[in-house]
Amino acid sequence: MLRTPTGGAGDGTATAEARWVSIGTVLTRLRDEFPEVTISKIRFLEAEGLIEPQRTPSGYRKFAPGDVERLAQVLRMQRDHYLPLKVIREHLDALARGEQPVLPSPGGQRDLGDGVWDSGPGAATAARIGRAELLAAAQVDEEQLEEWESYGLIVVAPEGGYDAEMVTVAKLVADLGRFGLEPRHLRAMRASADREAGLVEQLVAPLRLHRNPQTRAHAEATANELAELSVRLHAALVQTALRSRLH
Repeated sequence: MLRTPTGGAGDGTATAEARWVSIGTVLTRLRDEFPEVTISKIRFLEAEGLIEPQRTPSGYRKFAPGDVERLAQVLRMQRDHYLPLKVIREHLDALARGEQPVLPSPGGQRDLGDGVWDSGPGAATAARIGRAELLAAAQVDEEQLEEWESYGLIVVAPEGGYDAEMVTVAKLVADLGRFGLEPRHLRAMRASADREAGLVEQLVAPLRLHRNPQTRAHAEATANELAELSVRLHAALVQTALRSRLH
């Protein structure tokens, strides 16, 4: 809790607290480097545990200089390295422990798990895996994969092969199948995902058309953030609906 200054001009506490600024001032300071940042974005990063501003007794946020710099670090890692929030949090935690973690370069490879590597944003092609690799990584057989493809749950990339995310999709479809959910039951989820993706695409379209290359690059980070929020909202809505039916 933020304390109210009680000392005089020479009081150390008063001097330190005088340096704390409001969320509006933080936004103004960041806008030159990060023109797309918003108050909602700052609040989202706080909710995700990336920053921890102090609170006044009345509940207003107050940011110390270190908070502002940490926020700028987070935004740079999103913009320049296209990192998800979980990786950014782990990187900052490692720095706090005195470690020297290395960030991937904007064009460097990223380990996506399951033996799949991505060339990173800006590279000529995105991560692709073959059919045999997908079958092995997801631990499913050819018949299952064909059925999932027939229902649109697994799709072949336009350039051939499969996006790396299809491994995750295949594993989740298999896990749901163990509870009796068949591919025909999951078509509604696929349709909902397509609608949400279309909405995100509309929202980031202005960023992708921007003259500033950094702003265009920021479109992917923004899309990822919107996807995270969409997934959280979907989970919360499902849980709320279940509670109303089970109680």
